[in-house]
Amino acid sequence: MTEPEAVGAAGATGRDAEAVSRFVEHFAAQLVEAGMPRMPSRVFGALLASDTGALTSVELGEQLRISPAAVSGAVRYLAQVHMVSREREPGSRRERYRVHSDQWYEALTNREAIIKRWEDALREGVASLGADTPAGGRLAETLAFFEFMEGELESMMDRWRIHREQHFGEG
Repeated sequence: MTEPEAVGAAGATGRDAEAVSRFVEHFAAQLVEAGMPRMPSRVFGALLASDTGALTSVELGEQLRISPAAVSGAVRYLAQVHMVSREREPGSRRERYRVHSDQWYEALTNREAIIKRWEDALREGVASLGADTPAGGRLAETLAFFEFMEGELESMMDRWRIHREQHFGEG
């Protein structure tokens, strides 16, 4: 790892760049196992592990040893699922990619919209197949599960906001 890469990976705190890299790759592997694509997982891990929570495409490419195209695709995915945002550096054309302290909230909120679409499709399926058929019954139970999860998610996020404020102050 070159000196700029080591400084970028370790940050101004002088952390061990190899330890940071191991964390990023380990955390990314967990995200991949949960279904997130590999490159967005690595980029997200790198952003999460940076002291500022923001890195440029060049910094991400150097730290992760990936191409600008790989960074671009990963950031596009992460922005679509509301896990990072893009911001311009003042007086520059360069963009920085930032992970926010509420990234999990944003990601789960985005999933809530997906769950609502699944619920609509399941309702249609129950109506089409008939609730009294074995397939319609399975769809009805799946719909009930997603409706339950949607209500629990909303309640859980309300509790999280209170918990977060008590422990970390206003975000």
